[in-house]
Amino acid sequence: MNLKKLAPAFSILLAFAAALALLPASAQAPVRKPRVAVLDFDYATVQSTTSAMFGTNVDVGNGITDLLITGLVNNGAYSVFERQALDKLMTEQNFSNSNRADPSTAAKLGKMAGVDYIIIGAITQFGNETKKQNIGGGGGSWHGVGVGGIGHSNSKAEVGISARVVNVNTGEIVAVAEGSGESSRSSTSLLGGGGNWGGSGGGNVDFGSSNFQETIIGEATKAAVDQLSGNLVADAPKLTVAAVKIDGVVAAVDSGQIILNLGSDAGVKVGDQFEVVRVTKEIKDPATGEVIRRLTTSIGIIKATDVDAKSAVCVPVSGSGFQEGDRVRSPQ
Repeated sequence: MNLKKLAPAFSILLAFAAALALLPASAQAPVRKPRVAVLDFDYATVQSTTSAMFGTNVDVGNGITDLLITGLVNNGAYSVFERQALDKLMTEQNFSNSNRADPSTAAKLGKMAGVDYIIIGAITQFGNETKKQNIGGGGGSWHGVGVGGIGHSNSKAEVGISARVVNVNTGEIVAVAEGSGESSRSSTSLLGGGGNWGGSGGGNVDFGSSNFQETIIGEATKAAVDQLSGNLVADAPKLTVAAVKIDGVVAAVDSGQIILNLGSDAGVKVGDQFEVVRVTKEIKDPATGEVIRRLTTSIGIIKATDVDAKSAVCVPVSGSGFQEGDRVRSPQ
């Protein structure tokens, strides 16, 4: 055998093996994105300004939260909990809006929602009034700028917001972020500046509408939310996601829904995917009778859509023929 001729082949094999060993973990097993829920931002510090601006009490924290959720979903760094599902959970738990800035209460709500982190925040500036200014009353103007349609001087609108990211398991604040925005144009009215403003519609303002975003306060709001969203995305790599090993059983199959005997107590979260396998043979220890290995065949992949403490409802992602008694495990 000519060893010199074989040497190049051995070198190639060794190099290939080394390359495989150096593959990052992410290439071998995808890491799950952090799951977050976003509570409506607190706006108590700017409520007098916004009430005068819109002519009624408008929950600007709700509007800013909608914009932030859209930004986070579009970026894809996080898996964002569905807004309507969170509102439903808040109603069921009698969660008051006054609790929206409390990290410990928010963490409990986040844990029930099955997310890893919950984002809470506050609006610190909206228009020309900041939380450091003790300006009350309704109507009038700030620094000569009319909050409605009448003003005496041109000015730019400014918006400031801050957010905290809370670990739902520990209640610890793991990241903070801020966003500030200023309109590029000036106007005699915070709701002017070129927008075809149509009013607050009985207390509801669509912050995502072009009419609002064309006003100078809408322009400043969008800039502040974009900056906040970018800062939260930059913090995403800091948020750890605990790996949970799932090993359970299909408890029932009903009308296309697959119910597991595992829930949030076992670490199952909405959106998790699992492999369903069927045991074809059990290998037992001849001496003790203990099952030492199960031979299985894969049935398919399922995804959790509804989770409580002791069970989870799943729907098929791939495969068919799921049966009660099938084993469920984390994807291999």
